[in-house]
Amino acid sequence: MKKWLYAVGLIFILVTSTNAQAADRIAVVNISSIFQQSPQRALVAKQLEQEFKIRVTELQYLEQDLQTQIERLQRNSSVMNANERSALERSLLVQRETFSNKAQAFEQDNHRRQNEERNKIILSIQDVVKKIASKKGYDVVIDVNAVAYASNTKDITADVLKQVL
Repeated sequence: MKKWLYAVGLIFILVTSTNAQAADRIAVVNISSIFQQSPQRALVAKQLEQEFKIRVTELQYLEQDLQTQIERLQRNSSVMNANERSALERSLLVQRETFSNKAQAFEQDNHRRQNEERNKIILSIQDVVKKIASKKGYDVVIDVNAVAYASNTKDITADVLKQVL
């Protein structure tokens, strides 16, 4: 019986020391905070603004023209003959359709490009995390937003942020 208790005690000591060592090799990082503070994010936003500037201007022009035509129809519909009113209404439908299609294409392209650029920044942040983790001997680095609770866990966010900036 004593041998059995001794074996259980020894196993308990080994397990707790292994868990303590494992905890020392786990770190957390706040990727979203680093992303928000990243200077690349602001630079990419300006680049995308320039990239889509012509299309934004075109959409604004189409919207103003459409609004002008709608006001014209509302203002003059009572004095227009049926053919003029019908032609203007058809023209408005075509303009609305054109505007809608161009606006939808713009939104899709803009969203796609924003995702591409965001992913590039995230990948560069992840590369820095990997370098710091290997340098400091961490086996696992978890995003802080994915952890409900962690005690005695090293936070390497500041180290990553220094290298990203």
